[in-house]
Amino acid sequence: MWTYTGELAVRRSFHTATILKNGKVLVSGGSFVGTVTELYDPSEGTWASTGRLHYERNGHTASLLKNGKVLVTGGIGDAQNSAELYNPSKGLWADTGSMHQKRIYHTATVLKDGKVLVTGGFNDSFPDRTAELYAPSTETWTFTDSMHYGRSSHQATLLTNGKVLVTGGFGSVDTKITELYDPSTETWTITDSMHYERRRHTATVLKNGKVLVTGGYNEQALNKAELFYLKKK
Repeated sequence: MWTYTGELAVRRSFHTATILKNGKVLVSGGSFVGTVTELYDPSEGTWASTGRLHYERNGHTASLLKNGKVLVTGGIGDAQNSAELYNPSKGLWADTGSMHQKRIYHTATVLKDGKVLVTGGFNDSFPDRTAELYAPSTETWTFTDSMHYGRSSHQATLLTNGKVLVTGGFGSVDTKITELYDPSTETWTITDSMHYERRRHTATVLKNGKVLVTGGYNEQALNKAELFYLKKK
């Protein structure tokens, strides 16, 4: 059943919600909300304001790092190539360099070594195929190998073997092409295509290691679901 649990201070869409290591939930960004960020406390069922973002943004990403901080990247607004770090112990945001490319509706995936892989997104002119790595230890950005296809509104899912599966998205059209990123070689390879073109879908790793892809959009909303699994050699 559902129960009411208060209201955010401002109305939001295209925002992010990130579970912190202390169990609270950090809500950041969104359309028409300025730089306001909020914390939800599940133990009390209450909302509280926390430090403001430096830039307005929506269509961004928010990733919990292994050090407990939250990395926010890109998005619509003045923020397209900027990145910020939220420090839960201080409740404050700090700039952490800028990506090499402007990005909206991109992805950010925390790798097993703690680095963050940022892929694709819309770069003002077209869906981009470049990818970058963020190193939390040095707070620096470096380009890595580019994807074979530019895409935005896609998904990038960390697999149990440490590789990253990128699915779907919008290039010049919606795509069913998928790619695998290998962090050990920093290279991309094309893998089996999905059965359906889709963007703004979900891709969830199951306990058995398979990836469940659901819904999305391709001229209309989809009700199709499919499973991805790595072939045994």
